[in-house]
Amino acid sequence: MVNAEQTLSLERRTSPTRVLESRIDRVYLFFVYLFLVICLVIVAYPLIYIVSSSFSSSSAVISGKVWLLPVEPTLRGYKAVFQNPQILTGYGNSLFYLFFGTLLSVSLTITAAYPLSRKNFYGRNVITALFVFTMLFSGGLIPYYLTVKGLGMLDTRWAMIIPGAISVWQVILARTFFQTSIPSELTEAAHLDGCSDFKFLMQIVIPLSKPIIAVLVLMYAIGYWNSYFEALIFLKSAKLYPLQLILRNILILNSIDPTMVKDVRELAERQGLKELLKYSLIVVASAPVLILYPFVQKHFVKGLLIGSLKG
Repeated sequence: MVNAEQTLSLERRTSPTRVLESRIDRVYLFFVYLFLVICLVIVAYPLIYIVSSSFSSSSAVISGKVWLLPVEPTLRGYKAVFQNPQILTGYGNSLFYLFFGTLLSVSLTITAAYPLSRKNFYGRNVITALFVFTMLFSGGLIPYYLTVKGLGMLDTRWAMIIPGAISVWQVILARTFFQTSIPSELTEAAHLDGCSDFKFLMQIVIPLSKPIIAVLVLMYAIGYWNSYFEALIFLKSAKLYPLQLILRNILILNSIDPTMVKDVRELAERQGLKELLKYSLIVVASAPVLILYPFVQKHFVKGLLIGSLKG
């Protein structure tokens, strides 16, 4: 009974302070949420506008009637996108580069990063230093082009995959993950049981490294999907162009010359279709990455944080 009375009196004495702190916390949280909502609107509104414009009519897009929701909904822009054979070819090429390039890059990164993470690997510090040197210093564009030309990869699909197949930053990230997540005691126990290094990598290390593999897959996939500079300097055949280069040719280089169109209505219709096509192409080009991200998102944050604890 005495303890209950003492507790009640203590709560009464401290209640004004608690109420005051609670009000301050409420005000602080209000401004924090307000700031986050403003940031969300700033980031989300352009995306919503692009999607809404892609589903709106060309006249509504040109006249500026689209603000938030689609105006005069239509699929004309998407029909024009998928009826263009160049866009379909570029889409297929980009998917090819994304799949096989990501597969090759992730495989090379893991096989390079895992030995460098083991303390008993002789010369690992020297090899790591050489890796870092290539990240800091480059020979330039002309030696890069001459190297690809000397290997006979000009105007081939390999020019989009092999020259940039491995990223030093991804190797360092994966190496750090292996150092912090795969203990040396596990390696020693596997060797005592007669497990070879390759078998240990395939059956133990890779199943335990799903977070960092998800990070590597997402980063390499985005890089291959958005790449167009390599295609611009290495590819000559239009049938090998990735989607990003085709989009560049359509949206930047394929402008409408008013002197070539005599009818004002036809000029307005072409200009409207061009604007509508622009927004539809942005949505179509962004779709694969947006579809891929939810599947690796839960591993992405974990792998990125674990891989950045130590150098």
